[in-house]
Amino acid sequence: MTLASLSRTDVSLRDSVLQELAWDTQVDATAIGVAAKEGAVTLTGFIDSYAGKLAAERAVKRVHGVRAVANDVQVRLRLDRSDEAIAGDVAHALALRATLPAGVQAAVHSGHVTLTGTVSSLFQRAVAEKAIHDVKGVKEIINRIEVKPGASARSVKREIVRALHRAADVQARQIQVTVNGNSVRLVGTVASWHERESAERAASHATGAVFIENYLAVQPDESYAGDVDDEIC
Repeated sequence: MTLASLSRTDVSLRDSVLQELAWDTQVDATAIGVAAKEGAVTLTGFIDSYAGKLAAERAVKRVHGVRAVANDVQVRLRLDRSDEAIAGDVAHALALRATLPAGVQAAVHSGHVTLTGTVSSLFQRAVAEKAIHDVKGVKEIINRIEVKPGASARSVKREIVRALHRAADVQARQIQVTVNGNSVRLVGTVASWHERESAERAASHATGAVFIENYLAVQPDESYAGDVDDEIC
């Protein structure tokens, strides 16, 4: 993609993403490249930790105007750790999460961690993965934890709708919830990636919801001024 093929909006979005990455103290963005096209942002390059890779993605999603993110950043460790050392830290991190069933297990191979086991909600599945984000030496996490089905579709839908209406950072009236078997689908529009993820997170607590299909479209307020004066506050 050449600079000439980029619109002024694309260039502005790319610059905003670069500024946000530089601003975030959890991200070492010195070797990260950014491309933006019609609201879709692609990250490339290298970073020294898996947690840093995820932090970079979160930073991008905070930027106004971002509609989609492709995180192609590769993890290159400054110092390799043995799988044995990584496995010990992973086991300890999982044990600290009191809400996780004892059956959640991890296998480590060349820095790649695979999680297995069974939990009662997608939120617990996410908790297990998040627990080991910061373990040194982890290059990738493969989450194969299964959610055991349960509760009727009607009950699952009712609880999710109630949760969305309780959420302070979600405009629930713009979201339609449908439940087919153990699969939940969210359809509608939201103003930001933060709201999109908040809606999915709220739905993930439902017991027995095995899959969540998030079709919420991010439609930012176009009246937002992309170029902000240094003096504004």
